Amino acid sequence: MQKKDPDQIKSPSTDRLTHLDDRGAAKMVDVADKAVTKRTAVAAGRVRMSASTLAAILAGDAPKGDVLGTARIAGIMAAKQTANLIPLCHPLPLSQVSVELTPDRDLPGIEIQATVTIEAKTGVEMEALTAVSIAALTLYDMAKALEKSMQIENIRLVSKTGGKSDFQRG
Repeated sequence: MQKKDPDQIKSPSTDRLTHLDDRGAAKMVDVADKAVTKRTAVAAGRVRMSASTLAAILAGDAPKGDVLGTARIAGIMAAKQTANLIPLCHPLPLSQVSVELTPDRDLPGIEIQATVTIEAKTGVEMEALTAVSIAALTLYDMAKALEKSMQIENIRLVSKTGGKSDFQRG
């Protein structure tokens, strides 16, 4: 197993690896001394498909039913379960989760955007990314009978605010 470059995962404030204890074992980061702030993260991704698959989804003709509604609910549910899915994530009482699914006939496919908000000591980037990922996987599952060659693409953090730093994708 290849080790990661430590410079890529060090805490900028302490120059220590934030998820490793003094013996090098994985640990959850202690956020007890952090300030509670309003934190918001936005993530995005997309599912590329044929124009005919997109048309069937939009017409409500997918064999499994309401593709977009089911994917939206799955994304919201996934954000709430992030700590159960990703090791070392803190379980968080989320204030708000929204998942938007926007058809794009030029792609063709569905653009996905998730926004997650909380007032807490840690951010919600992983929750937003998880929401997009699971919404995309659910969209694929709901429409795979129409097209197995759909592609899940470009899942990324778009922005985050709150805490020590803000981020906005350029």
